Amino acid sequence: MQPLTPPERCRSMLDLRCEIDKFDRQLVEMLTRRAAYIDRAAELKPDEGLPARIPERVEAVVQNVRAESLLTGLDPDLAERLWRILIDWSIAREERVLGAA
Repeated sequence: MQPLTPPERCRSMLDLRCEIDKFDRQLVEMLTRRAAYIDRAAELKPDEGLPARIPERVEAVVQNVRAESLLTGLDPDLAERLWRILIDWSIAREERVLGAA
């Protein structure tokens, strides 16, 4: 990943927008890597007798993200909304492999 210039060092809107675009590319790359872990989970879950959706795990992930958000200064409600979308998408991806059982 390409290093980012800290926001306070951006001297113009053009500089700032370039950094935001760079950051967005990194986020997409990270989400792509996360999806690979979801794909691996879909391969491993049948051997362990696990369904795609495990409600306790969903809530644990959300609570972890909320806690991390509080530590870093991100609005925890925003983080939870984003992660619930990400989790639902991930579960749907697993269900395509595992079935919706």
